[in-house]
Amino acid sequence: MMEMKLDPNLQLNKNHRYTTVHQVLSYLFSDYLGSFIIQLWNDSKLRIGNDLSAFTLKINDASVLRDLILFRDPVRLAEAYFDGAIEVDGDFNAALGLRHYLEDLKLPLSKKISLALKVLLLNKQASSLPIKFARDNELPRQNGKETIAFHYDISNDFYRLWLDKHMIYSCAYFEHPLQSLEQAQCNKLDHVCRKLRLKPEEHFLDIGCGWGALVCWAAKHYGVLAHGITLSENQYEHACAEVIKQGLQGQVTIELRDYRELPQSSSYDKISSIGMFEHVGIKNLPTYFSIVNHLLKPNGLFLNHGITTDESGWGHCVSSRFINRHVFPDGELETVSTIQSLMEDADFEIADVEGLRPHYALTLRHWVHRLEHNYEEAINLVGERNYRIWRLYMTGCALQFEQGQTGIYQILAVRKNNSFPPLPLTRHDLYETRGKSF
Repeated sequence: MMEMKLDPNLQLNKNHRYTTVHQVLSYLFSDYLGSFIIQLWNDSKLRIGNDLSAFTLKINDASVLRDLILFRDPVRLAEAYFDGAIEVDGDFNAALGLRHYLEDLKLPLSKKISLALKVLLLNKQASSLPIKFARDNELPRQNGKETIAFHYDISNDFYRLWLDKHMIYSCAYFEHPLQSLEQAQCNKLDHVCRKLRLKPEEHFLDIGCGWGALVCWAAKHYGVLAHGITLSENQYEHACAEVIKQGLQGQVTIELRDYRELPQSSSYDKISSIGMFEHVGIKNLPTYFSIVNHLLKPNGLFLNHGITTDESGWGHCVSSRFINRHVFPDGELETVSTIQSLMEDADFEIADVEGLRPHYALTLRHWVHRLEHNYEEAINLVGERNYRIWRLYMTGCALQFEQGQTGIYQILAVRKNNSFPPLPLTRHDLYETRGKSF
């Protein structure tokens, strides 16, 4: 094991000796390959590793140490950060790397008991800090309106701080890594419209229309008659106002409605679902795809744009527990192969599949940068705890996409009609220059 030592250049407790806490932490992180500093509630410090420290982990409550020993659960560590029991100074990305170290850490039972006894005997005064930031209300679990409201109705002004001017809360489409978020989101809107080969006067449905960007874009640039549905009241109000602002009342309608409640008599030429089906729930996906297929005219096109995972089923892991507890109460992810299989079971023919993983990593980095840049406004709108949840969530997601543990795909499908799909023989039309100014 790597030897841990106190850095003589740091401000230490006055005896310059390992305390019980230092001994416990030294053992716990003895195999950690990086380098960081741990600062305790009494301002004593311990350096982990021998290189330049990437960050400082400030532990303000001894209960955090007990959790590290007894559970080694990254979700508990994240929650301690939300509550103010932990602070991070320096490279936030590097600090999130502790997740994988703690997940992989195996302690012999005898050592675990020994370390637990030591931290359980710590001064109670070090464990009596009040929760600094207010906790969230109990999370709804219905794959419906309450679930959506928990995530999307937090505050339009909060989302406006870090989204682009069109308020698009889904993966952008970058032509090169240095392209602006604004341009990349316009690229995405147009890319979706081109994939669906939208034409004037076609009836177009966007399931989970967000703040209305796609339906307005499709109507304005492609002349379709667009209908958007959402379960978020905040999104609905903004989208309706946007339709009026852009003078699209004759072409775009917005409705506060669940996709399961659309009239069975409805019929559309093209349907999109952008960043929505993650809320559907794995058990509900067959019904979801069946409903979409029913709503399409024969040979109609459907574009499903959504996040996937690299392991089938939404298991009980760190990511799933964190996301369902703090971000998406009913969110569940599946593999892209399973998604395609379920679409085929619903009588769709898969026409095109495009992976966008690098694009979402770039998108998330833009969002995190904008959120951090607007820190003071964010906490005024949603509070420190919510700010920390979103900062950690989006940073963690960026890492997941960068490391390949999470993916995102656009799947273009056709409602079967015993004929060739209404698509060109090649993809050339997707990339033709049309001279539009976005």
